[in-house]
Amino acid sequence: MLLGVLVIGSTALKAISSALKHDSDPTSEPSITTTYSPTEPTEPTEAPSTRGEPTTTQSTTRPTRPTASRQTTSKPTTNPGPSDSDLVVKNALYKAGVMSSVHCREASARPSSAAGARANYKNLLGCLNKAWAPMVAKAGGRFRAPHVITFSGSVSSPCGTHMDTNPPFFCGTNDTIYMNLTEDTGNYNRYPQSYQKVWARMWMLHQMAHEYGHHVQNNMGILQAYARIRYERPNYAMELQDSRRLELQASCFSDIFIGANKSSYPVTGQSQVQWRWLIGHVTDLNNDHGDANNHQYWALRGYNARDPRVCNTWSASAGKVQ
Repeated sequence: MLLGVLVIGSTALKAISSALKHDSDPTSEPSITTTYSPTEPTEPTEAPSTRGEPTTTQSTTRPTRPTASRQTTSKPTTNPGPSDSDLVVKNALYKAGVMSSVHCREASARPSSAAGARANYKNLLGCLNKAWAPMVAKAGGRFRAPHVITFSGSVSSPCGTHMDTNPPFFCGTNDTIYMNLTEDTGNYNRYPQSYQKVWARMWMLHQMAHEYGHHVQNNMGILQAYARIRYERPNYAMELQDSRRLELQASCFSDIFIGANKSSYPVTGQSQVQWRWLIGHVTDLNNDHGDANNHQYWALRGYNARDPRVCNTWSASAGKVQ
């Protein structure tokens, strides 16, 4: 069945920074919305957004990790083909094998400006498409590439209006990743230390790969099955556990890609130090994303194995998805 709204947003999970606050405004870039095509990314087209004057108040809180908001759907009347349980627990993607490197290299541009951030998104979109298309094909699926829209201020989507005070999100209704320019340029410009700038680049990499992980779930029917399963849950505690399973799997998928391309990107030296720091420093304020230990556990599984088989959060014990 078709879902009315599928939104994977970023509203509740925060990673806490121990870095010192920088006094300058994070970015002076104008408010814009940029759309990339779902196949080969093209030059961005700019349109005005509703962002007001940037605030000069800085925080030492690191940005919110991508998360899932509650899905809206109607109760299904028929469900031909695999059951929802099979779609999440026995998905064919788990038999696709190890992801090969696509020799993805980080963009030379730095996200100190909106243009630099867009160059990174464009580069990553091409890499992620090349990496995941053969995996979906091996699993018997029909790969479709996502759209990517960048925003500052507010952005309207079929999944609602979102502000740049919240991190990026994925909307399943239009198969689109929405990347937050204000957050990514702000992270890069906020701190003067070189290691913090490395962290900002690794955070941007992990976030976009995580949102792409939700797109993979959407390609393979996992996201749709999740919405139907959650609809049938008798209590909110079980719904929260479903949400944690979905989010932890998206991070595991994210780090399959990062692990497969760690040598070429590269994720070595200080980059690997900062990547390892960020996957293990999260706070699940709403209990719907997974705590720090479990996030690190699933991220490392994907990174080390580079195989969707190890990302089956749906068959894991409750303790592994707390």
